[in-house]
Amino acid sequence: MLLFSTLLEIESTLTKEKFIELVLEWCQSSPHPGNVIPGIVWHGEKTVHFGDDTLWVDIQEYAARNIIAVRYEKIEDDGVIWDTDYIMNFTQMKMAIRLERSYLEEALTISAKFSTPHFITMLIERGYVKRDNGLAVDNDPLIITEDNLRLVADVINGTAQYHLPIVFVSKTRHDEDPVNVHMLARRLKGVAHVLVQANTATNQALRSMTDEKNEYLGGIGIYFPNAEMHRRYLYRVESGYDYVLENKVVRSVIQYANAHRVESLYSWHGINNALLRDRLKKQTEERNALEAKHRSTLYELIAMQGEMEQQKEEVRQQAIEEAKAEADQILESFDEDMVAAQNEIERLSHEVDRLQQENTGLKIKLDAMSDTPVLHMGEEPDFYPGEITDLLLTALTEYLNTCKPQTRRYDVIRDIIEANDFKKISETRSKAVKACLSRDEGMTPKVRSTLEEAGFEITKDGGHYKAKYYGDDRYMVVIAATPSDGRAGKNTASSAVSKAF
Repeated sequence: MLLFSTLLEIESTLTKEKFIELVLEWCQSSPHPGNVIPGIVWHGEKTVHFGDDTLWVDIQEYAARNIIAVRYEKIEDDGVIWDTDYIMNFTQMKMAIRLERSYLEEALTISAKFSTPHFITMLIERGYVKRDNGLAVDNDPLIITEDNLRLVADVINGTAQYHLPIVFVSKTRHDEDPVNVHMLARRLKGVAHVLVQANTATNQALRSMTDEKNEYLGGIGIYFPNAEMHRRYLYRVESGYDYVLENKVVRSVIQYANAHRVESLYSWHGINNALLRDRLKKQTEERNALEAKHRSTLYELIAMQGEMEQQKEEVRQQAIEEAKAEADQILESFDEDMVAAQNEIERLSHEVDRLQQENTGLKIKLDAMSDTPVLHMGEEPDFYPGEITDLLLTALTEYLNTCKPQTRRYDVIRDIIEANDFKKISETRSKAVKACLSRDEGMTPKVRSTLEEAGFEITKDGGHYKAKYYGDDRYMVVIAATPSDGRAGKNTASSAVSKAF
């Protein structure tokens, strides 16, 4: 399960040798003895393996694409597997950093103590991380004073864009930081810039420069590279809330970082699949050359035999044809095996990418949940992913229209709706089903296709059709096979919509 992912732009001063040296230094400098790989002696190899079955580091060079890939893996006593990947592309001078953990229920949400890998700190301290549109990628916060107030104002106004999100921390009413800003910057190193207001003296100027859109009185704003994405967290004067607020900000930034799709050559599996494909291609070319030489020699031998036995022309011709056929059959069989192997590699590569994206989506969805759920699931299962959530949000939206604004009930329900990714799937399906059945055309191919896409299973029963929502007998609608008069179609549409959506 993906815990962390980021892509950093790297200075050209980081060579392949320095990169590998830094990785091996990281493997041996952990403050936790159980994470240290002992006995590493490196002789300059670009492809090398150190460690044992439960703790190891593997370094692979993909020379054809000027890439070095590193995987560090640790297997805990309880079977939990930790994988840390560093993929460095020396042509594009970009480094992908990913941290994954085998699935456990307690790994579904980002730990309150989570911070980005220490390896990023090593990169920053050695000066290997490029500036982000002029802004240093650092593990310390940037203090905002009157001298650089324009920097944060441009971020808030959307006129300045950065590769990494900007986290702006305003001072509280008592001119204090709402969270431990140094800890926040260390936890978000490599995935966000942390900008901290020096004091409340700049409040009036910043309010004027941003048309009062800025955070203030301890509020924290997250400004993502997409100018339309913005999260705001308000400060509360409660004991321990600074820790809660810090974790909310970290969780939001890490979720954003993990949501980005990574190219296959910036992942460990992608590099290994590419190396396997290249080796297979080389073996295929060598085998083809060998087979071509074999075929040429075979044809020459056949020709010599033919010259020696001219008196047996018919036998000679038959031998030539059979030998040619046999040679061609051998090559065709080999080609088919190679094509099958290549297709299998491609299929497995796509499957790995699909599962990684699926895991990432699941992680994002589960991380978006609060630590304490508002409601617990009952015995009814989802007919499709998110169905029950979608129905609840639909019901809450309909009820919200009947509530009086500026009431506690209105604000709580609106907050729940806004905090969830309301896709309105049931509403979309309902409209499609209602539109197709209301026309009362009977069971045409188009009507059947629309119903099946909406989740109905169609069976023929005499002169009628039965449509069961996901095959459940509780939600069955009878549909006439041929058009009828009156309001039959609208009644059928109303019945189907009310039962399923």
